[in-house]
Amino acid sequence: MASFFCTYSYSGQRHGPPNAPTGWRCNGCFEIQDTMQKFFLRERNMLSVVMLNVLVIFLQGCGLENSVMGLIDILCSVIFVIEMVVKHRAYGLRGYWRDGWNILDGTVTLLTLPALLVYFVPTADSMRILIALRALRVLKTFRAARHFPNIKEIWSGFKLALRQSAGFLVGYFVVTVVVAMLNSALFGTVAPQYFATPLDAIYTVFQLFTVEGWYDIPNAVVGNMDPVWVHIVRTYFCALLIGGGIIGMSLINSIFVDALAADNNDDVKYKLDGIKAELEANQRQLEERLVELQQAISGLKKDR
Repeated sequence: MASFFCTYSYSGQRHGPPNAPTGWRCNGCFEIQDTMQKFFLRERNMLSVVMLNVLVIFLQGCGLENSVMGLIDILCSVIFVIEMVVKHRAYGLRGYWRDGWNILDGTVTLLTLPALLVYFVPTADSMRILIALRALRVLKTFRAARHFPNIKEIWSGFKLALRQSAGFLVGYFVVTVVVAMLNSALFGTVAPQYFATPLDAIYTVFQLFTVEGWYDIPNAVVGNMDPVWVHIVRTYFCALLIGGGIIGMSLINSIFVDALAADNNDDVKYKLDGIKAELEANQRQLEERLVELQQAISGLKKDR
């Protein structure tokens, strides 16, 4: 059967507009829907749109503002919204929001939609809230993360490493806070730019532990101190640098890296165990064949 615009085929269910015959579907509409679903569910296509949008945002941030850039940004945002709709129809509401990467994509898409008001509100340049919303477009770059090679394995390894090193990280943070409070009490009046409050001291101690301009801190503390105290203070900060910076940070890195590699080591061990079992099975088969061959040779000798 056919109408002026569409052709219909029997499917046993109602499809298409209300005037379509019951049990018939519109072939043209079905083909369009199928094509859209294939396009938006193909990760490579969406990665291309994401990278194009990131490039546009980067160029706009560099001062290359024109109507073409704005139009591309709007079109990319519309494509992301259509992608959400298509995936909701394909996976269902629960199925879509159950996947962690879909949660990231959907949240970023919804958060960045208000930024489009910048293109339609004439006084947007004078409205701070819209300018702030426009900055949210940068979140779209996070959508590219799901397309990194082996990102799921990397993420699972990261979570495992974080769980295994959580205790040491908490202990390291506690030590940092204790040292910061001690330094705030000792040097708060001598170097207020670094140790005025415990919060300032925490940041300073973290800067010291990361070996970032650490020598400026003791130099600001010693000031016009007695030469003896100058050497004591510098020795104290050198000890903090060695203990918290060199040794502490090295331990954190080693624990975290070992935990990240543990998952890969388990896979290698599992494969090696499989190879070992296969070799043992082949060895047993060879021994059995050797015994059979020896028995056959013995039988031939007896017959002679």
